[in-house]
Amino acid sequence: MAAYDAGDYVTALKEWLPLAEQGNLDAQHNMGLMYYNGWGVLQDYAEAIKWYRLAAKQGDASPQNYIGGMYYEGKGVLQDYVMAHMWYNIASANGHKEAGEWRDKTAAKITTADISKAQYMARECMSSNYETCGW
Repeated sequence: MAAYDAGDYVTALKEWLPLAEQGNLDAQHNMGLMYYNGWGVLQDYAEAIKWYRLAAKQGDASPQNYIGGMYYEGKGVLQDYVMAHMWYNIASANGHKEAGEWRDKTAAKITTADISKAQYMARECMSSNYETCGW
């Protein structure tokens, strides 16, 4: 974290990558941030969402919220408001403070049937321990 906080993203990447590959939640989350923002690496949304998904599968609300945002904006994935709503809903249920606001903003862009579908998908995802999430 000291290297990251100092803006030495190359060193942070070298330290976090092995930890992320071993399943460390914080390192996976941070790898997602680095690829999303292009810190110490070329910006790569597909790589960012790969790391966010690994962290999200461990129940971390922050990367779950980021995944919602990536679906909302179509970064690294096809734009899909139903999937965005699903992930914002999950992140909100797991305690992310702003995710509920984003979920509601997304709901204004989709039909009632789509909202029901997103809610069903969120329940399925969470009840499957993040294995059945429309990956």
